[in-house]
Amino acid sequence: MNIEVRQLNINDYHDLKNSMIEAYHGSAGGIWTKTNISDLINIFPEGQLCVEVDGKVVACALAIITNSKDVYSGHTYKEIIDNGKFTTHSPEGNILYGIEVFVHPEYRSLRLGRRLYDARKEMCEEMNLKSIVAGGRIPKYHEHSDTLSPRQYIQKVKQKEIYDPTLTFQLSNDFHVRKILKNYLPGDEESREYATLLEWNNIYYDADTKAGSQSKQTIRLGLVQWQMRAFNDIEAFYDQVEFFVDAVSGYNADFAVFPEFFNTPLMGPFNHLPEREAMQKLAELTDGIRERIQQLAVSYNVNIISGSMPLTDNDKLYNVSYLCHRNGSYDEYRKVHITPNEVKYYGMYGGDKVKVFDTDCGKVGILICYDVEFPELSRILADQGMQILFVPFLTDTQNGYTRVRSCAQARAIENECYVAIAGSVGNLPKVNNMDIQYAQSAVFTPSDFAFPTNGVKAEATPNTEMLILADVDLFLLKEIHEYGTVKTMKDRRKDLYQVNLLK
Repeated sequence: MNIEVRQLNINDYHDLKNSMIEAYHGSAGGIWTKTNISDLINIFPEGQLCVEVDGKVVACALAIITNSKDVYSGHTYKEIIDNGKFTTHSPEGNILYGIEVFVHPEYRSLRLGRRLYDARKEMCEEMNLKSIVAGGRIPKYHEHSDTLSPRQYIQKVKQKEIYDPTLTFQLSNDFHVRKILKNYLPGDEESREYATLLEWNNIYYDADTKAGSQSKQTIRLGLVQWQMRAFNDIEAFYDQVEFFVDAVSGYNADFAVFPEFFNTPLMGPFNHLPEREAMQKLAELTDGIRERIQQLAVSYNVNIISGSMPLTDNDKLYNVSYLCHRNGSYDEYRKVHITPNEVKYYGMYGGDKVKVFDTDCGKVGILICYDVEFPELSRILADQGMQILFVPFLTDTQNGYTRVRSCAQARAIENECYVAIAGSVGNLPKVNNMDIQYAQSAVFTPSDFAFPTNGVKAEATPNTEMLILADVDLFLLKEIHEYGTVKTMKDRRKDLYQVNLLK
């Protein structure tokens, strides 16, 4: 058996008419004339689809394009097609209105209706239309109209207490009922002349884009697994930073990510001082380092997550990460959860702001090392629309690394986002409390069919200086959010618990 979904053409009319007669035998609906079909093909050829089985057209889906204001108010079927004149079709509209779907009864076991719906959805996405809308009959309603209102009937169909061949099919194809239409199809006694206004939303719709073709939003990440080493001076440090930025940019990456406290080799000259004073001396270099990284971001056309560095503000030490945008601007995030050692040796304070940052590659969040072990922060960021979470980290043992890695991977699953962790490797013998490092940088994904089975998009060789590159598709996040095997963001019991930002 050969099955093909394709555009309808006027030469298909003979088969089309025979299938219509069989499909509508004894029920509401009429037979489209050859003139009707010809008109639809002329004004909107892409919208007229059919299924051919072994050379015979046995199913069909017809559609026009309309505007939101024309369909969300009450209307009848004759009004939406203008009595078969189709003057309601508007090429500049943003709604794909389905005016017909039928399948020859002998072929309904092949699920051809689903194929047509999938083809319609793909067309809607490719044409950047807001949604698919259709008026749907409720042909089993007459069996319950004496005891149930249309609203009650629809609710019972949703809860699978009643099976309605049309509405049940639409709901299973991710349509939702927007409203009830009265007198939609006069003469439809089975539906008591009621219909549902059904809608499927295109999650890829971009209101600012008129183009009729969807482009994949693929973002390339470059993670620097940084080798701790002594530098003769700060210019040698800048040279090493630029080396990696240049490499990442050479692969056309959108982000370069450095580890937490990756500039601590510059503490070497201050090693004779108490730990807090040495860290304060390092903090004096932070503004200059951030400015140089801003320049690199512009020069190499790449957004840079500048690991983290110490910052003194009102005599308080903070652990801060800068997002240096390739347009020259920057944002900062201050580590919220300070580790016991950071408090003990450096007297550091935690930041008090948790927010996503808008970039030219979507919404991103930054958490620093220990922060990722607190799921509340990433959940707050996810509620703000975060798509990629960057986690610069610094761990000295495998135990510490395992905490960061396991929690980061959990955050990717919980929040339906990508998580990129970047750490340092090697030894730094002449800097107190920075003696040894352990890392395996990685990019984690949600866990569903569209992603790697182990939830790992890419990972570095443990304890080896290197660069890893990974492409992440933001559209896949929208798909898992709407159609995932599980929907962790949508299925939260907000009636039972909530996670709120207090400041």
